[in-house]
Amino acid sequence: MAQCDQCHNEYDNLMFVEKNGERFGFDCFECAIEKMAPRCEQCGTRVIGHGLETDTAVYCCGHCARRAGVDARA
Repeated sequence: MAQCDQCHNEYDNLMFVEKNGERFGFDCFECAIEKMAPRCEQCGTRVIGHGLETDTAVYCCGHCARRAGVDARA
């Protein structure tokens, strides 16, 4: 039986996600999001959609990017 890379639950039917050459196994989307999704630089929420990205940060929305001083017209 394989083990979830986030919660370490043993599960016989993991899903796998690859990012930058690394492969991770998860027993649910919740664990995949917790391990893989970045946090908004302004409010700390997990960014599971497109969000807004600068060279140095990721934001969940235009509002948070603008609050951080980024010219975000989204």
